[in-house]
Amino acid sequence: MLGLMQNWPLLIHKIIDHAATQHGGREVVSRSVEGPIHRTTYRDIRQRALRCAKRLTQEGIRPGDRVATLAWNTWRHLESWYAITGMGAVYHTINPRLFPDQIAWIANHAEDRILMTDLTFVPLLEALADKLPTVRRYVVFTDAAHMPATKLKNAVAYEDWIAEADEDFRWIDCDENAAAGLCYTSGTTGNPKGVLYSHRSNVLHSMAMSAPDCLGLGARGVILPVVPLFHANSWSIAFSAPMSGAKLVMPGAKLDGASVYEMLESEQVQVTAGVPTVWLMLLQYMEKEGKRFSHLKRCVIGGSAAPRAMIEAFETVHGVEVFHAWGMTEMSPVGSIGSIKPGLAHLQGDALFDLKETQGFAPFTVEMRIDDDQGRPQPWDGKTFGRLKVKGPCVAGGYFRGEGGNILDANGFFDTGDIATIDENGYMRITDRAKDVIKSGGEWISSIDLENCAVAHPDVAEAAVIGVRHPKWDERPLLVVVPKEGRTIDGAALLAFMGERIARWQLPDDVQVVAEIPHTATGKINKLRLRDTFKDYTLPTI
Repeated sequence: MLGLMQNWPLLIHKIIDHAATQHGGREVVSRSVEGPIHRTTYRDIRQRALRCAKRLTQEGIRPGDRVATLAWNTWRHLESWYAITGMGAVYHTINPRLFPDQIAWIANHAEDRILMTDLTFVPLLEALADKLPTVRRYVVFTDAAHMPATKLKNAVAYEDWIAEADEDFRWIDCDENAAAGLCYTSGTTGNPKGVLYSHRSNVLHSMAMSAPDCLGLGARGVILPVVPLFHANSWSIAFSAPMSGAKLVMPGAKLDGASVYEMLESEQVQVTAGVPTVWLMLLQYMEKEGKRFSHLKRCVIGGSAAPRAMIEAFETVHGVEVFHAWGMTEMSPVGSIGSIKPGLAHLQGDALFDLKETQGFAPFTVEMRIDDDQGRPQPWDGKTFGRLKVKGPCVAGGYFRGEGGNILDANGFFDTGDIATIDENGYMRITDRAKDVIKSGGEWISSIDLENCAVAHPDVAEAAVIGVRHPKWDERPLLVVVPKEGRTIDGAALLAFMGERIARWQLPDDVQVVAEIPHTATGKINKLRLRDTFKDYTLPTI
């Protein structure tokens, strides 16, 4: 027997329709790429998205076609998403921090028909244009006054382009499982692989993320997504904020500490979300300038492990609650969140920060397990580690065009490539990437634990640990560190500091001080490049 409820498909355009109807006057504030602060509303975002959708249709874009965006977090980028999905096409977010050849490869693999971009990236695209045969028009997110002279094919200023259409457009009525967004992950071996989101998966993920134990959004809330829209749906915030009616503050291209702080303060932001590298710059700026937060209440940190020192700085110095999060492009992307369950609300001091260092527990829509190498489930005791696997309606079941073949195990779970433990309360802790864990004398050493320990030292701004070959122990850890501005690092003193906090056999065998640690296009430490840099390095113990 089937239920007798209405069939109301979960389509992305219903989010902006709801926002315009119930929260039409709520602000969307952006730092424009041209410079000035721009203010609009959800009602206006919807109206302009309708014009953009109609203009795309006039260009010959049809349901299922891919329309690329190479852009920062601004109102124009946001409304383009609702336009693209509302007329049945697929938004393809391109990460500008990828190598140019990678950008060309994924644009061709996606067969992008139109590419919408910011002024910042026009020179990059001019250098790549000859390698992008499927792109037949470039739309630059600007107006006629700021439109540069360019050799890009059929280039046009966005404001002029949408002015050629009106708002007399009806959103497409499609299946909720139809493709809506495409994002390529750089976390796999070989060429990037495309994760193809559906309308249904995006709506369900955004509903889950709006919950109090996640982003905690509501109509009176104000959120600033430091995480870019090109990082897997900006962790759903592009959908969750309009869905809940929260004021949305977009930082544009300026993500330095001073600029982010200015937007947080001037717009009275209550919730923000981003990767540790951005928070590192923000906290360093605030420490140097003696700044404090006036309105910020919650900071969601994900993308890579948040060092304990960073969590403590937010909570003890600034009174901002930190929610550690974990996820992947393949998960839409959030897979766990570090809210505190009621049975653990009594924790204080070190015990509380021990819990906050975990990646948190899975929200509804995510099933989680850890298996050994033979696929056997491991106990949730907080000690036994295994391969972290996930399942759910917002988890990829395959990659675009079948790349990588079958990516699910016999039970329908996706292997994340992470090694983790899960405790009796459901809190998951990433101990390492399977490819990054250091295997020393038959024991596994977590590079993440060592990095977090090193960053707790007052002179260390950033730390990375890689395994270096050892004739006796197979591998031993090498610690690479960046000093804070105006500080120097004594390697022996740093190891002595760490020796008071971790087992002696886990201590790195050496410390290398560098000016900068390489990062991937998504802001994570680039261990591959570090290993290449130190491929001929010989440990002093050898």
